Amino acid sequence: MEEDAGKLIHDEWDDVTLVDFNRSGVPLIEIVSEPDMRSAEEVIAYLEKLRMLIQYLGASDCKLQEGSMRADVNLSIREVGATEFGTRTEMKNLNSFKAIARAIKGETERQIDLLESNEKVVQETRRWDDVKMESYPMRSKEDAQDYRYFPDPDLVPIRVSDELLNSIRENQPEFRTEKIARYKSEYDIPDYDIDIITGTKKLADIFEATVLLGADAKKVSNWLMGETMRLLKENDMDPEDISFSSNNLAKLISMVDAKTINGSVAKEVFEKIFKEDIEPEAYVKENGLATVTDDGALEAVLKDVIAANPQAVADYKGGKEKALGALVGQTMKAMKGKADPGSVKAKLREMLG
Repeated sequence: MEEDAGKLIHDEWDDVTLVDFNRSGVPLIEIVSEPDMRSAEEVIAYLEKLRMLIQYLGASDCKLQEGSMRADVNLSIREVGATEFGTRTEMKNLNSFKAIARAIKGETERQIDLLESNEKVVQETRRWDDVKMESYPMRSKEDAQDYRYFPDPDLVPIRVSDELLNSIRENQPEFRTEKIARYKSEYDIPDYDIDIITGTKKLADIFEATVLLGADAKKVSNWLMGETMRLLKENDMDPEDISFSSNNLAKLISMVDAKTINGSVAKEVFEKIFKEDIEPEAYVKENGLATVTDDGALEAVLKDVIAANPQAVADYKGGKEKALGALVGQTMKAMKGKADPGSVKAKLREMLG
């Protein structure tokens, strides 16, 4: 445990480093692993699990791009069959899982090239440039004795009692394993959905809060697995970056259930919720997106559509079910999407006999 001394910002274009002292004094926890990992895939799996545990504990949001979680990569190579580790290098403060994977690949290749050229790997600290896909030496890496560690006479021993440890264990939050088991018993959603939703605390919190507001668990899951994941991918965001409220998602689902809006309009409204966390009821009213429920108005439009599409009408009456879909599409277009497709189809069947 230590305190942050500041943040270095490396400008890739001007090749300068700036110092940001705004984080000075922020408490840090440094977790040092054993040299047990043999590939970038293992490293990323380890870090993802670690990030998830810390998020579930509520100790940090672990946003790498904002500096609340960083990784230093110590790496060495050795020939197949060798028992001794090679000379290691350290790459500091990598700020994304993708950058970590690329840095591991790049440094592995660099060390292999050195050894195959009969050169030595120097023990040093290096900086990974994710834009140029290269690493650069920063300083030589000292051995432990060169850090000049010495006992601090003013620090008293800290003795942690069994009672305190037991109290902490009893008050731990529900972790992913327990959450998965509970979701399977409480909610009628697929195992695949459960795995994705519980994979990050943010998604799990949104899911549970929305269900608690009365929304159907399967419908909440569908919105998270479908539109939410699509928009996250399109905007190159992580689930931790989600800013919309469960309350607005619950309201949107309620409006679809009540047929206040149809499915296509709901997707349009959700995109605004995702980006700006707008209040869906007010947004629908302000933009005139509510489904038309006036039977007279719907019937008038249907008469015009039937009159304008005699071939589709004849095809439907001749047994071609697809022709009805074409008529539904023309109706939805005429009503600018503000109709319930199910109601339109049912009314068409009635009017066409």
